[in-house]
Amino acid sequence: MTLADLRAGQLAHVLGFGNVDAALEAKLREIGFCEGDEVQLVARGPLGGWPIAVRLNRRIIAMRQTEALCVILAESAT
Repeated sequence: MTLADLRAGQLAHVLGFGNVDAALEAKLREIGFCEGDEVQLVARGPLGGWPIAVRLNRRIIAMRQTEALCVILAESAT
């Protein structure tokens, strides 16, 4: 599952990054994405569902579809 697959309010944990070049992975890590972090989908944009807003480490981050597709997640048990 990727960040793009989350439903509103759903919690998941970051497993890693897939299908991404080194520059984009570095950008995502600079934003704060790290393996094991909990992430939650807060909202989707009104036109086509993009961008999305996610909660990561007590911050809200807006993400494009191309970025969200690169963040690999495991669904949270809670």
